[in-house]
Amino acid sequence: MLKASKYKKSEQAIGIFDSGIGGLTVANAIHDILPNEQLIYFGDTAHFPYGEKSADAIKYYALRISDFLLKQNCKMIVIACNTASSVAFHVVKQHVGVKAIVINVIEPVANRVAALYQQGKIGVIATKGTVKSDIYSQKLKELNPQLQVTSLATPLLAPMIEEGFFNNKISKTIIYSYLSNSKLKKIDALILACTHYPLIRAEIEEYYKQKVKIIDSAEIVAERVFNQLTENRLLNTTRILRSKFYVSDYTESFAKSTKIFYKDKVVLEKNTLWENE
Repeated sequence: MLKASKYKKSEQAIGIFDSGIGGLTVANAIHDILPNEQLIYFGDTAHFPYGEKSADAIKYYALRISDFLLKQNCKMIVIACNTASSVAFHVVKQHVGVKAIVINVIEPVANRVAALYQQGKIGVIATKGTVKSDIYSQKLKELNPQLQVTSLATPLLAPMIEEGFFNNKISKTIIYSYLSNSKLKKIDALILACTHYPLIRAEIEEYYKQKVKIIDSAEIVAERVFNQLTENRLLNTTRILRSKFYVSDYTESFAKSTKIFYKDKVVLEKNTLWENE
């Protein structure tokens, strides 16, 4: 068991960030199992989608947001974005140092899948940035060389979901077009490697008719958060503080979409970290 850090206290908040509102699926899962924890969420909507950005740009955004979350006195930073996790996790972790625990959404999922499957074919759908990094294939092969991993970039899905287009004919056509790709033939499990994708899980399950196990990151990452805070003796068991939600660009349609991602009422506050540059 790790000792509680002198730099962190249990009453401090958990910081979470994503390129948009997809990370609210992770925030909601964390809130469900850790209702006493204050969450501070930052959606970098001004730069959405990260999957189309360069690795250097994503690292820059991630470092600036991490500094913002540290200023908010966060004891933990959860990178609730697969693209940012794949290219910026190590630089963020090094930058943050002992000031906060840093968690990404990829490692917990890879560990869970490797534990569930001794062999077989694992499909991954994600943004272009995540697929280009090949991070899921690398992690899963390290954990279990017997696994076959195939990845497919699905760049239309996150913007579609962000705009509220799902559970309709348009979303069904796009989703089915991607899932029918030959890369995903005869898979045993499908990793939803974007935190937006749990919102279309029902449509994906309908396509596969329960023949393929669908794996999303939200609950798995929430469990990792719980375990890490427990090990470090940082669980908040006392007072409950109101969670805060920030975005780098605000629109009414975005505010309305948060109701889909997060069960509790969300009041968004605009905070442009880059306005003085």
